[in-house]
Amino acid sequence: MSISIISKRIWSLCHVLRDDGIVYHKYLSELTYLLFLKIASETGREDLLPVGCRWADLTSHAGRGMLSHYRKMLTTLGEDSPHQTVREIFRFPTTVFSHDENLQKVVRGIDAIDWHEAKDDGLGAIYEGLLQRSASEARSGAGQYFTPRSLVDVMVQVLQPRPGEVIQDPAAGTGGFLISAHDYIMADKIAPGRKKKAPIYQAVEIESDTYRLCLMNMFLHDMQGQVIHGDALTEDVSDLLPPDVIIANPPFGSSAGGARARRSDLPHPTSNKQLLFLQHIYLALKPGGRAAVVLPDNVLFEDGAGRRIRKHLLDTCDVHTLLRLPTGIFYAADVKTSVLIFVRPRQGESATNQVWVYDLRTNMPRFRKGRQLNSEVFAGFLKSFGSDPLGRSSRDASADERFKPYSREEIAKRDDNLDLRWLNEGLKEEVDEREPDEIVASIAQMLRLALSDVETAASELEQGTDVD
Repeated sequence: MSISIISKRIWSLCHVLRDDGIVYHKYLSELTYLLFLKIASETGREDLLPVGCRWADLTSHAGRGMLSHYRKMLTTLGEDSPHQTVREIFRFPTTVFSHDENLQKVVRGIDAIDWHEAKDDGLGAIYEGLLQRSASEARSGAGQYFTPRSLVDVMVQVLQPRPGEVIQDPAAGTGGFLISAHDYIMADKIAPGRKKKAPIYQAVEIESDTYRLCLMNMFLHDMQGQVIHGDALTEDVSDLLPPDVIIANPPFGSSAGGARARRSDLPHPTSNKQLLFLQHIYLALKPGGRAAVVLPDNVLFEDGAGRRIRKHLLDTCDVHTLLRLPTGIFYAADVKTSVLIFVRPRQGESATNQVWVYDLRTNMPRFRKGRQLNSEVFAGFLKSFGSDPLGRSSRDASADERFKPYSREEIAKRDDNLDLRWLNEGLKEEVDEREPDEIVASIAQMLRLALSDVETAASELEQGTDVD
């Protein structure tokens, strides 16, 4: 049974929770506790859960008293579990069920699902599917945007994470990038001794429910590492090891100017979150480390702090590849995005000599609800990129019209503007075929982002800070 079908089945159970007086943003959190227990049972990970607090223990109490037993299970998991991650997942747990009958119906519904095909995809993909359906129902977006799995896998594939490396996502969400990296490392094509030197995973996530999902996902995949409930733009990450690999899709938008102090080691102050995260990424990498990061296109051409940060990046790292992504791949976020791929040079190695740009946007259809992004879309890019994760494979601009190099000198003459285009638009703009709820959600999100930008700029002007 596919992830999309499972998500639909589970979504149908939300009607039961609504009948118990639970609003949609609460029943998603409620479902994750039950899903975690079920998937732990399916994947053989429940041996690390306390006896009496496993899926079978819950289902065996079908009937009167099930809700009371479930509440006791949640408390025990949060306080008495021998595994620290489990205690953190169930820290301060609460259930919003108020009737035995409704809990029983949801448990039976989850128990009836065939999980065989979904075991390897984990909890994150299911939860993301539920969030998208929730956003559609709310007609306003969930405030979170998840990277399509095909794009995640492509970014992992070009970076080629290896056993023993430190792999970081500073805006981890439910941990999708790290799980894809883990799957890649554990695949048969990696060296046979891969399990003897396990990678170290580092995740940072600021939103509490999503942080909990990331913990669940990493636990269910038996991944070793550190998950920080905090902000990578503050001193919350001061104890992290220098990573060999960073792979991320930082949140879009502007900093709201919260009271917490920003890190002092980010040299170029700005209210733009993507520019702040980009600085974290290229400064955090160890020499020889490599990164791939999804960024909105404004980062490529924005003046002021944007230009200063791009110049610093180009002069201190080897920015070897830029992938211009198709439009419409992020639900309800009608923004154009690209993937920046670079390496932090070791001593004696040069910084950026040329940037190869692969244009996967021009003359490409818009992706939307009825036309999903898939791995076949990236076949040409992967072939052109080559097999070297440092971007040093032999490349041929004549082999694919979508692939073209720009020298560092050419980019400098453009004021370090990386919004590089050369293909002619051969296709007319498509009729917008999105569903009405998608269009409404997109408009609402753009208005919220614009209002946030105005409020942030006003706040920083009052404080006399740089709003670039």
